[in-house]
Amino acid sequence: MERLIEILEDIQPDVDYANCQDLVDGHYLKSLDIISLIAELEDEYDITIPAIEIIPDNFNSAERMMKMIQRLQEEV
Repeated sequence: MERLIEILEDIQPDVDYANCQDLVDGHYLKSLDIISLIAELEDEYDITIPAIEIIPDNFNSAERMMKMIQRLQEEV
């Protein structure tokens, strides 16, 4: 989780990722941020994030992102 928060802070530094639950819905992460984030997550965690997974619910918090990452790692 620590590495995920570092990645998020590199993309958008002024957000409390440990506690924020509406990163997408609250407009903390914009569409271009999410595109960059997806590329970073795929490289860092050796996963592929399919289009069906690119929904606000999976990106609204660091916790939800980590759950998605772990689920995708298990599917490999």
